[in-house]
Amino acid sequence: MILEVENLKKHYPITKSFKESALVKALDGVSFKVTKQKTLGIVGESGCGKSTLAKALMALEERTDGSIKIENKEVTSLSKSDFKSAIQMIFQDPYSSLNPRKKAWQLISEPLLINSKLSKKVCFDKACELMEKVGLRPEMAQRYPHMFSGGQRQRLGIARALALHPKILICDEPVSALDVSIQAQVLNLLMELQDEMGLTYLFISHDLHVVKHISDDILVMYLGKIVEYGPREKVFDSPLHPYTKALIASSPSISQDKDEHEPISGELPSPLNPPTGCAFHKRCPIATDRCAVDTPALEIKDGRSVACFEV
Repeated sequence: MILEVENLKKHYPITKSFKESALVKALDGVSFKVTKQKTLGIVGESGCGKSTLAKALMALEERTDGSIKIENKEVTSLSKSDFKSAIQMIFQDPYSSLNPRKKAWQLISEPLLINSKLSKKVCFDKACELMEKVGLRPEMAQRYPHMFSGGQRQRLGIARALALHPKILICDEPVSALDVSIQAQVLNLLMELQDEMGLTYLFISHDLHVVKHISDDILVMYLGKIVEYGPREKVFDSPLHPYTKALIASSPSISQDKDEHEPISGELPSPLNPPTGCAFHKRCPIATDRCAVDTPALEIKDGRSVACFEV
């Protein structure tokens, strides 16, 4: 396993008033493993903890508890340079994640200039090589971000993430801001780079069709916890958890066949005041009295992990 996450938690203390405080459990005991050169798709509604998970893995947020290991080494034991060369991130918005005052080659080579002793000339040459690798012409190296299209800017972001030759790439909604035709090009590029460079992906997205296309395993999150986790075929073709079924039924499709699952209803509960027991029970069509009291643990059922008493 290249990445192992065990009981990862991220809690935010919130002050409601002068005398009252609360705790938002953005991540509450998340555990999973990722095999080298495979893609883990992470799905769930907005507010379920996907982006917080990405930030915690990148050490952009200090975790409250839990363990993160890369190639059997706890990330806190790695030096800054080793950590940066192990894991990098592609951000959702290809424009706001790029400094508008810097040229394309400067944006791509910045990680090299900061983390190595390479000369500016060598960094420029490497930036041009990376631009070619992601499908951009080297003569574009002197352009500023506003001179690129949305798809080209995302390619710049991918090239920058590859500058330190990471083993793991976290892709946080990398195609959601792009046109559908451009989405396909960027997805194909990511898959080609994975084969060529032996990359491992954590792919976060709201678009279930995109996740199904690119992922090997699927992790479904709800209110900071995992509700279903397993191989893509198992999760998509025969989902077990009611939330997974509802997500798939809610996903737009051109198929004329009526889905056997009911689309999701109701609103995501406030993380400031989560329900007792199973967090999904108030929206669940098969919930029982037990679901309102006890919290289900992840259990292996039919080749995947599911947190539900009723399946």
